[in-house]
Amino acid sequence: MVWRSRRSLIVLLQGFSLRRRVASSLALVRLILVPVIFLAVYYLFAMASIVDRIVNIDAPVATNAERASIEMLDARRAEANYFLLHDPDDIARNRESMKQLEKTVHACRKLQPEEKATFDALETQITFYRIGFDHAVRQLGESNLPPIESLRQVVRTYQKDLDDVLTNSHGESRTHLIDMLRARIESFDTEVAAKVEENDPEIRQTSRDLAVASQKIISLSTELEGRSWQRVQKDHQRARALLIRAEIIGGIISVITLLVSIWVSFVLPRQVVKPLTDLKQAVDHAAAGNYEIEFEVHGQGEVVELANSVRNLIAHAREKHNGGGAGQGKD
Repeated sequence: MVWRSRRSLIVLLQGFSLRRRVASSLALVRLILVPVIFLAVYYLFAMASIVDRIVNIDAPVATNAERASIEMLDARRAEANYFLLHDPDDIARNRESMKQLEKTVHACRKLQPEEKATFDALETQITFYRIGFDHAVRQLGESNLPPIESLRQVVRTYQKDLDDVLTNSHGESRTHLIDMLRARIESFDTEVAAKVEENDPEIRQTSRDLAVASQKIISLSTELEGRSWQRVQKDHQRARALLIRAEIIGGIISVITLLVSIWVSFVLPRQVVKPLTDLKQAVDHAAAGNYEIEFEVHGQGEVVELANSVRNLIAHAREKHNGGGAGQGKD
């Protein structure tokens, strides 16, 4: 604060250390930046973890579970054709489908070990189905006798029905498409079972056991697919919630940072500039020949040291001026 008078200038200074003020300002900036950086890194890793689980675990398992159902349906189709036609190519197709099914289940197990109970049940049913089909092959053999015309008609109808379903499935969802295929399979199984029991009663129980095992495999695969897609939905919701939370926290920190920066921009320059302005006025008065300047300095630091230097300089100039004036008076 500065008071002016006609003869004297009184300078009141509250001293402080510029070094400490600058260090305090930098510490305040770091105090704001550290949580900002920490939160940014945290949300980045959290979002990456969620996306990684969706892309590399849940979605692939859901897709593979759907593929497992389709592979089981392919195996059932080859099984039904074999029971009707006794064609060795159908045996090879059935075993290839079951081999691919085992690979798919193994891949899902590696991705989602928490579904161990489901995978154990799937592998048990796959083993049971494989043993039952091999037993049926040993019972029926690989006959090259021409099929009965009625069985041929069943196969033609079944194949035409499947072709119609696949042709008209463009606008259908995957779940609905699998349900339609399953319904066609069950309908065909009923016709096949009737023909098999009519032509070869010895294979009746084996056919029923295979139908039960395949149905359990399809059901387990469908349930696994549903749970996996539910996990995808939950992960998606978690990602959205995390994004919203990050936006809210980021907005709050931005507002706090803005307010602190405004406060610093007003307070710090005022504290630094005002003492320097007062010293400038003192120097201007001394330069104008008015050496009646009194300093009242409190505190310590660079500003106090500068004020003391200015005071000493003005005092020295006053002494020279007074000494010079006294000498002239004697002359």
